[in-house]
Formats: sequence, structure tokens, C-alpha cells
Amino acid sequence: MCDHTAAILLDRCVEARMLEQVDIDAPNPGVVIPFIGWLGSAQMFWDSDLGKSIETIAYSLYRKPNPELEARADAIIDLYEKLQEPDGYLNSFFQRIKPEWKWTNLRDFHELYCAGHMIEGAVAYYQATGKRKFLDIMSRMADHLVARFGRGPGQVRGYCGHEEIELALVKLARVTGKQAYMDLAKFFIDERGQKPNFFIEEAIAQGRDTKSAQKDTLGYNQSHLPVREQTKVVGHAVRAMYLYSGMADIATEYNDDTLTDALEILWDDLTGKQMYVTGGIGPAASNEGFTDYYDLPNDTAYAETCASVGLVFWANRMLGRGPDRRYADIMEQALYNGAIAGLSRDGKTFFYENPLESTGKHHRWTWHTCPCCPPNIARLVASIGSYMYGVAKDEVAVHLYGESTARLELGNGAKVTLTQQTHYPWDGAIGLTIGVEQPTRFALSLRIPAWAKGASLAVNGQSIELGAATDRGYARIEREWQPGDVVALALPLVPRALRANSKVRQDAGRVAVMRGPLVYCLEGTDNPVGLNSILLGDGLGRSETAVIPDLNRAIAIDLPVLKEVIASDELYTAETPDVVAETARLVPYHLWDNRAPGDMLVWLRAQRG
Repeated sequence: MCDHTAAILLDRCVEARMLEQVDIDAPNPGVVIPFIGWLGSAQMFWDSDLGKSIETIAYSLYRKPNPELEARADAIIDLYEKLQEPDGYLNSFFQRIKPEWKWTNLRDFHELYCAGHMIEGAVAYYQATGKRKFLDIMSRMADHLVARFGRGPGQVRGYCGHEEIELALVKLARVTGKQAYMDLAKFFIDERGQKPNFFIEEAIAQGRDTKSAQKDTLGYNQSHLPVREQTKVVGHAVRAMYLYSGMADIATEYNDDTLTDALEILWDDLTGKQMYVTGGIGPAASNEGFTDYYDLPNDTAYAETCASVGLVFWANRMLGRGPDRRYADIMEQALYNGAIAGLSRDGKTFFYENPLESTGKHHRWTWHTCPCCPPNIARLVASIGSYMYGVAKDEVAVHLYGESTARLELGNGAKVTLTQQTHYPWDGAIGLTIGVEQPTRFALSLRIPAWAKGASLAVNGQSIELGAATDRGYARIEREWQPGDVVALALPLVPRALRANSKVRQDAGRVAVMRGPLVYCLEGTDNPVGLNSILLGDGLGRSETAVIPDLNRAIAIDLPVLKEVIASDELYTAETPDVVAETARLVPYHLWDNRAPGDMLVWLRAQRG
């Protein structure tokens, strides 16, 4: 499916005329997407869409050769090579459409953001194919940035309005070994929000209003305070997640506890007061981001796909300093629900917003004026293997479970192959076979999700007592492993009902149903009654599971419920409703709107008394 979706992304980028903007031998397409009130256009971001698409292709090629797809990527890379300026600058919009605007508005115009996504694409393509051309192109762009930004004489003490360059530079530094790239990433982190505020100074210098024409608060792009002083997650959700991901990378690389301390405060703020049960974040369309604590409306939830993807990025990077279930559980929750919902079952259509309730009017689309989400969720799915495992000097951590084979090298040089056999998340039985060339001592840490009550673990058939072996939510088994050793982990997948904090007014008197890491929902196609007339009683204990053939054999939950029936068709009535017994079918939330269109509901009304 990865190469299938990657090809679709390229096809739609071509249809949107993106390559015409890159190709200096083609007629200039001019302004394809009109400018709006903030003087910008989504056309400014086209390089980022192409960068993410190439990154998706790279991960696809890593899994399976595809000469046709690789040739298409190579052709785009050739276009960028011809476009690049002698000093390394590369941005198709500001070279071909509005060259007079180059480096004039870091707050709104996303030049560094686009460079970041291009860098990530270049790193991934090099790692997948061994071809250096794109990596060299983006290294020259990074050299241009190193010369331009910093605290030295004549340098710009600025940063991007849309964070992304920070984590990209870390990746580039790791693959090239060039410390200047890592130091620039740290500069962008450290400089953000310092006084005098760069965005205000830049606007004054350019003769612009110091209040953003797009959004009028510095909190929108997390530049209202230095990052170590920020304690509340605010502003645009995707930007925040990318910033925190970059901060986590720098905290790991520089062993910076001041950044880690700040991130832990922000983590608790987000996951404890501002996150949907799906791992969706950012409830408001007005700022594509955060509002007030416990403000989590369901039918109007924005919960952008990119934001949940960003939360997966952040959670994964928080694991860079060691296994901790607090982060891995949320990574899985956001991945399986808020993020993957953005990609259809056939890989051809997408969600930008991810509400938790629909009256049947919210549907997947083939493309978008600002198509950031399709390649973002595609590159995440295509690279999922890199999120499943963590490796240290003498330890391997398994963060996510799924059928896979991982070939890993410990910090001490020992090579380990881990093979997972499982149908997770549909089945909780997980087997891991250890492949080592000779007896090798290391620790294997396996995440035991907080929801997995009654989990069991055994090595070569011998039970391991989880209580004694578990540290920060991971069962740690340290031993000399023999070739062919088998670890068996059983995670009970029992449907459970969750209730929201009473401060979440939209969910009062309602429950959400989960099974394992998956949030479930009602769909009108399975339940041809008004979904809000369904009452969930104590029926979870009598629920049954069933395979859904038209949803890739996913597992549905069938459970007894009550349905309210009011004979009157008046808008308001004093009549007490009757209740009748029914059976409701719930399907995984991430798979909704893949069949017949209809209503959808995550938070079910709960019967009282």
C-alpha cells in the first residue's frame, strides 16, 4: 500500500502544477493559488509537499524496490538540482514566483519550514537508496542557513514561524556528522521567544503591522516566551508538536535536562487537559490549534491529521532518553486513532479534520488546497518500523507491536534480529523470536500498556513475574540470549468503557469504548437508527467480536444496548421515552467513512440507574 499511496501523492502533486513551479525549463505557472488576507498562499508550501512525498517514496523503496517510483523521484530531484542557486538557496516559490519576497517574512512565509521537509526527504532518500544527490543538494541549502542564521556578526537572529527545520537539521547532522547543522537546530530552539521578539522586530524592519496578518498573537507560533519558560501548550497544534519534537531531539543530543523538564510540563499539560481520547489535538478551526483547558467539542473537532502525526513524532522523541510508558502509550493512541484515521483503507483519500461525531456530512477528499496531511500521514505509515524499536548500548526496547522483522545493532556492536509474530491490534498474542549469531547478553524491554490488565510474559515457556520485572511500564528482561529464544507476550484485548473528566462538558453522561489501543465508534451504515438514541448500559461484559470483511477483516464489537423510542414527532414533548433492547455494532474509529456515508459517533450516551 505504501508505494501505491506514494504514487498517488506524486500524481496529485503533478495535477496541482507543483512540478511546473520547480522546473526552470517549463513556463512559469505564476500564482496558481490566490493570495489571501495574510499576504500568503498555500502555494508557498509546495516544496514541503514534494519533500514529504519523496520521503514517503524513500520509505516505500526501503521496504520494496520500485524502479518506476524511484525514477520519478530522481527526476524531481534533478529539477531541484537545476533550480538551486550558487549560494545553496533553494525554494521554488521564492525563486520563480516571488523572488522579491525572499527572506522578508520568516513569521508567515515558511521558507525554513519548506527547507526542513526537503531535508527530511533527502535524508530518507539517501538512507533508502544510497544516492547522495538530494542529500548534497539539501546540505548546500543547510550550509546557506548556517551562514545566514546565528548570533555572529551580520547573521540573522531569527527562526521560522512554522517549526520543522529544527528536527530536520538534527536528522541531517546525524547522517552527515556535521556538527554545524546540530548547532543551528539548537540555535533555533534557544532563540525562540527571546526578547526583543524577532517577529516583532522583523515586522518593524519590513514596515508591516507587528500583529500577524494571519494570527495576532505570538502564542500562535509558540514564540511568546523562551521555550524553557513555556508551561502551557498553546497556538497552532502542528507547529507546537514540531517544536516539541525538535526540543526533545536537542535535549537528547546535548543531554539538556532544562529542555526535558520543560517538555515534561508541556506533555502533562497536553495529555492531561487538551487531548481527545483519539489522540487528536487542537479542537479549533479558527487557529488550527488549542483553546481552553477541557474544551474538546466532538462534532466541530478540528484535530488535524498532521497534529496527531506530530504528536507521534514528539512521543517517539521523548523515548530518546529511555523507555517510558507515559510516552509510548500516547504514541500508540495517537498513531492508531487520531493519525491513521487521516488515510483511507485503500490509500487514495484523506481526512484533514478528524471530528469525533458526524451527521454524515464529513467525508474523505482526494486533495486539498493545502495538502499537508496526505504526505504527512503517508510518510508516517511508510516509516512505522522506525517507531517500533529503540536501541541503546546494551538494550533493545519494543515500543509498538506488529508483524515485523527488525535487524538491529547494539551500541556495543552486537547484531540482533527481532522477529515479531502477531495479529496485533486485532489479537493480543505477541511472539518475539531472538536472532543472534552467538550467545549475547543484553536487556529486552517490552512495553506493557497501561490498559493491558492481566498481561502475561514468558521466555521459552517459562513465566516472568511482571511486577518485579517492570520499570516505567516496560518489562525488562536482561539475560544472555541464545539463538532462537522465544518471548511470548499476551495483552488481553477486553473492551472497556472510558469516561471523560467532568470538566469536559461535551462528554457529560457519555462513554467511549476502546479495545486495546483502538477507539471504537458507531457508524450509521451498521446502525440504521439515530446514533444518539442508543444508550450503553452494562453490556460491555456481554460484548462479542466479529470480523468485518469489507474493512480488511478488522474486528468489530457487537454489544447489547438500549434504544430510546419516542412516539411523538413533536420538537419538544413531555412524553417519557420507551427503551427497547438492541444490538449495536462498533467499528474502529480510524476506519470510519470507508464504506457507505453516514453518521458517526464516538461518545455514546450512558444509561444511568
